[in-house]
Amino acid sequence: MKATIEVDATPQEMRELLGLPDVQSLQKEAMEKIRDKMLAGIESNDMSELMKLYMPMPEQMSAMEGFQKTMWDAMTQSMPVSNKPSKKT
Repeated sequence: MKATIEVDATPQEMRELLGLPDVQSLQKEAMEKIRDKMLAGIESNDMSELMKLYMPMPEQMSAMEGFQKTMWDAMTQSMPVSNKPSKKT
């Protein structure tokens, strides 16, 4: 058996129907802050300040390096290690 339900509703009505929170004001505020920071970086002509918005911070990079090391260690520990020299033909 196959059933099809068609709902004619606006996005706001669907959010209310599904019980999702209204985050439009929060999203608008966040976008305004991002815009203000970008404009301040552009106006100051300080490229390092502007690039901080797009480039990861050093502490974020070290966290990623730590994650990669953990994954690599887990992968290499599960691999069998042979001390025998490989035969070349």
